[in-house]
Amino acid sequence: MSDDDTTPAGQRAGGGRLCLVTGASGYIGGRLVPELLDAGHRVRCLARTPEKLRDHPWAGRVEVVRGDVTDPESVARALSGVDVAHYLVHSLGTGRDFEETDRRAAHVFGEQARGAGVGRIVYLGGLTPDTVPERELSPHLRSRAEVGRILLDSGVPTAVLRAAVIIGSGSASFEMLRYLSERLPVMVTPRWVHTRIQPIAVRDVLRLLVGCAGLPPDVNRTFDAGGPEVLTYLDMMRRYAAVAGLPRRLILPVPVLTPGLSSHWVGLVTPVPTRIARPLTESLRYEVVCGENDIARYVPAPPGSPLGFDRAVALALHRVREAEVTTRWSSAAVPGAPSDPLPTDPDWAGGSLYTDVRERAAEVTPEALWDVVEGIGGENGWYSFPLAWAVRGWLDRLVGGVGLRRGRRDAHRLRVGDSLDFWRVEEIERGRLLRLRAEMRLPGLAWLEMRVDDDGAGGVRYRQRALFHPHGLLGQLYWWSVSPFHAVVFGGMARNIVRAAERAAPPASGHDGTRPDAAPPHPGSGFRPKP
Repeated sequence: MSDDDTTPAGQRAGGGRLCLVTGASGYIGGRLVPELLDAGHRVRCLARTPEKLRDHPWAGRVEVVRGDVTDPESVARALSGVDVAHYLVHSLGTGRDFEETDRRAAHVFGEQARGAGVGRIVYLGGLTPDTVPERELSPHLRSRAEVGRILLDSGVPTAVLRAAVIIGSGSASFEMLRYLSERLPVMVTPRWVHTRIQPIAVRDVLRLLVGCAGLPPDVNRTFDAGGPEVLTYLDMMRRYAAVAGLPRRLILPVPVLTPGLSSHWVGLVTPVPTRIARPLTESLRYEVVCGENDIARYVPAPPGSPLGFDRAVALALHRVREAEVTTRWSSAAVPGAPSDPLPTDPDWAGGSLYTDVRERAAEVTPEALWDVVEGIGGENGWYSFPLAWAVRGWLDRLVGGVGLRRGRRDAHRLRVGDSLDFWRVEEIERGRLLRLRAEMRLPGLAWLEMRVDDDGAGGVRYRQRALFHPHGLLGQLYWWSVSPFHAVVFGGMARNIVRAAERAAPPASGHDGTRPDAAPPHPGSGFRPKP
């Protein structure tokens, strides 16, 4: 198992079973499908909107049935011939009648699974305190418990995994924790910050969901699923801040914030919608700690699992900090780790990653435009508002940064690892993509991407993207303080790069990609250097 969290830990269940995944466009479902495929299973997905699945890299390897879990006919079609059915849907945030919707869907699914001769149902529910009667639980937890009970009573052998907070980018509970911890160095919080919780890493959840496909047919019960640590919400916020490299958070609990007020407060501070934040905050009143670990008898944990909280957080943060910027302009580029955001995750998943995107058509050949892109910086400058770039370099030097003094190694050619003023070349695809990572002093991480693309109609298009991942409140303030200047700096940059290419070469129409006065190309480059 690699450190980049590309696969969940644990033994791969074999057998080539046909597994149905409901909720494949959701948080857990979208991550479970490739794990089941890797385990040697065949996968069918039930989706209300199959189009949401088409950009996943595994889309061509699964069968998709259009339907809804409340519709018996479509559920019957989806369950035909299925060995194991993973039930991963719920109606959180859809309205006040979500309990009735969940109840009806669970009855339909259980009845149709029994009629289709399904060998097992696997359901991911919520961990509930055994000391609190079900009727006194929050509507969210009460509904999760009721769905599990309906499926257990369906006549189909069922495994109900009960998990508390799932640590992974995209999980609503984790995103709420992430944004609260990152955006507020001082927090006035409700009493639920002292509630004890046993969080679990998303890849441990996936490992258990895959393993449950091979449970013996006589197993029909609930299993508690948790990580190795029991923490309070206060502990989790402070430890998140430590892993993220943020200053220690000052947290002041007060008794006046009711769950309703808390949800509005969370909705104000974070991008998590209030309709989702409310049931989550209501559930935080209850201590959710595993009462048993019986699942380990059936799905043994390999060395290093289950993951501790700090390691799970580090993996959840990895995508935004290291790999999110490697996504291409196509929406088909999908992160590979179970803890990564997916295109089907909500817009607020994955942490703050601010972008400034500029595009322009270019009446030149791709080679001519690439020459300008690869020659950027150093003596050629940055093609917009030179004084602003110079001032930014001076300010960086004043605070101990590298400034603009480094220039570039070669006037014409770049390679991965080259320093380029206060940037460093992180990736280069000759003729197509140049990605720079900022090495100036910033309250966050920044990248600049420049791309030469076909516009789909035989023309050439320049695409430019600046990205910023803020570090704490100071990072948020930094982005919003400089964003008013982006139209001048980044807009002017895109415009002038295209103009420079058009001035240096004839139009692309009828052009063979070279100029009469061009010097011979570098050996093996495929492109000419600047004259």
